[in-house]
Amino acid sequence: MAKFPTVRIRTRRKYYRLIFTFLMALMMSTIISTALLLINVGFVEGFFITLFNSWKYAFMVAWPSAYICAYLIQEHLLSRIEFY
Repeated sequence: MAKFPTVRIRTRRKYYRLIFTFLMALMMSTIISTALLLINVGFVEGFFITLFNSWKYAFMVAWPSAYICAYLIQEHLLSRIEFY
């Protein structure tokens, strides 16, 4: 079995929340858009074009809302819980 090299990216810690929310919003908006499209219209001709069109709007809403929610949860809720 071939071993592929692991790709690592170095960046500053201050970008952690931005990168985390970007990836979270990307994955969640894709999953939710796909599920809702399958539920509402099923797998029809032109499914992936329709999926991409609905996904781009979902992502435009998901990323800012994920960023705001992550900030509120990390700064205002999790800071009040004492973990051990």
